[in-house]
Amino acid sequence: QVPSIVKALHKQLKDKSIKSRQGCFSLLTELAGVLPGCLADHIPALIPGIVFSLADKSSSSNMRIDALSFLHVLLCNHPPEVFHPHIKSLLPPVVACIGDPFYKITSEALLVTQQLVKVIRPLDKPCTFDAKPYVKDLFPGTLKRLKAADIDQEVKERAISCMGQIIYNLGDHLSTDLQPTLKIFLERLKNEITRLTTVKALTLIASSPLKIDLRPILGEGFPILASFLRKNQRALKLSTLTALDILVKSYSDSLKPAMIDSVLAELPALITENDMHVSQVAIVFLTTLAKVYPSCISKISGSVLAEILQLVHSPLLQGGALNAIIDFFQALVLTKTAAVGHSELMKQLTAPIYSSGSAGAAVPLHKQAYHSVAKCVAALSSACPKEAPATVNRFIQDGKNPNSSSAVQVLAFLSLAEMGRTTNLSAQRELKTVILEAFASPSEEVKSAASYALGNVSVGNLKEYLPFMLKEIGSQPKRQYLLLHSLKEVISSSPADSLKPYVEDIWALLFKHCECTEEGTRNVVAECLGKLTLVNPAELLPRLKKQLPSGSPHARSTVVTAVKFTIADQPQPIDALLQGCIG
Repeated sequence: QVPSIVKALHKQLKDKSIKSRQGCFSLLTELAGVLPGCLADHIPALIPGIVFSLADKSSSSNMRIDALSFLHVLLCNHPPEVFHPHIKSLLPPVVACIGDPFYKITSEALLVTQQLVKVIRPLDKPCTFDAKPYVKDLFPGTLKRLKAADIDQEVKERAISCMGQIIYNLGDHLSTDLQPTLKIFLERLKNEITRLTTVKALTLIASSPLKIDLRPILGEGFPILASFLRKNQRALKLSTLTALDILVKSYSDSLKPAMIDSVLAELPALITENDMHVSQVAIVFLTTLAKVYPSCISKISGSVLAEILQLVHSPLLQGGALNAIIDFFQALVLTKTAAVGHSELMKQLTAPIYSSGSAGAAVPLHKQAYHSVAKCVAALSSACPKEAPATVNRFIQDGKNPNSSSAVQVLAFLSLAEMGRTTNLSAQRELKTVILEAFASPSEEVKSAASYALGNVSVGNLKEYLPFMLKEIGSQPKRQYLLLHSLKEVISSSPADSLKPYVEDIWALLFKHCECTEEGTRNVVAECLGKLTLVNPAELLPRLKKQLPSGSPHARSTVVTAVKFTIADQPQPIDALLQGCIG
């Protein structure tokens, strides 16, 4: 239907009536938004109408604004090459609107110009269109708005963003105009009203593949950026950290130690559990620093490390912030700085847990903190493979030592789990026995950590551990519940391909236990069955359905619960098959 709609509107776009034209633009704007790309073949029919409404002396301000906002939607939702034949006729009226006395038209025109710059020279794919002749049209109009002091706030911000885009895409064509323009950015950085927009524009320019030379403004700009990390404005802190990160990556050879120091001084205060996202972005930046300037890390290791360790020991740490800390620790041990070597970090990470039983110890850590510490321990071991065997040995000894506190045993098993998931620990002969002995521990936490360890160590070596685990489940009724939890870990964490050879054995074993009188055990069996079905849904879902008419109500409820575990938040291959059997 699109061709017939365009055909009907094409003539009306040059209609005398402003109301008709506004209606056309409104309809086309909706169409371009709902079906991105649908107007690609009709651009030649639409451009004359847009140019007419922009250039026509009798057009009202609203008419121009509507034409510009439709053009913006059109440029955003279609591939750049469809516009290239029309740039010559499009640019002059748009640039003329940047100089319009009415601020709303100016503001909309700057937004369109910013998008046009990306269209004229897209840097993410090869492009034959020659953008150079158009720089002299784009640049002066935008520069005039960037320099003007007495204009509307929105126009100021859009002029900064638009000029940022021009430098990002066309900076190599600006020759002598580049440096004076960057100096204006420096002025805008000092102004409270425009600083956030300027930080974002500088981030964009610094990431340009054209390698724009920002050195002349870095000396003065870096301390200003550092000072923003002290401000209360959260968005400014986050944008500044992103800007500093890209500047350090792209201009590492031009930054003086004093510039880096000014930033380092501000970082410890940003790392706190009160704002996990700011902490995460700050730690990502620290990781960049550790990779680019390993020598600067010794200056901050004390204060920053204390804050980061406090986060690791916090019950709130998870997800992105935890991953950022793991990356940071790996970068840190690779800097080979004596003060933060492998053994020193291990000591500081685990100290609160080893001292938790002694008199005068700090408050015991939250359960979540043990998992965080274990993940960090595993990350350090993978960064320093030479140290790993000794670490594994130490945890095995901690796990089997009857004098270890339950906190130390929990940490030992969780750390073995995290290390075992990615490395094959089969060389450790006594590991199986130590884990199985822990299943008899009086502490529920230790039992659960040992079960988690058995599952994860099996993921790292299915061939040796999985048959052993299945045999134990069959022959040890007392440990069955814990062993089934281990099996659940194996099914959840192993890649489908490596599980396939064992599916039949696991399936048969689970169905033996789905009538168990103990409800807790049945629930774990159901979760295992559901997650196992995801390994090969086309074959296993019908087999699961076949068990529904089973005589035993326990078995039926287990099968229904199993289906619950085949439903995930993210799209899965099983979704189409599930539609047929639910409802």
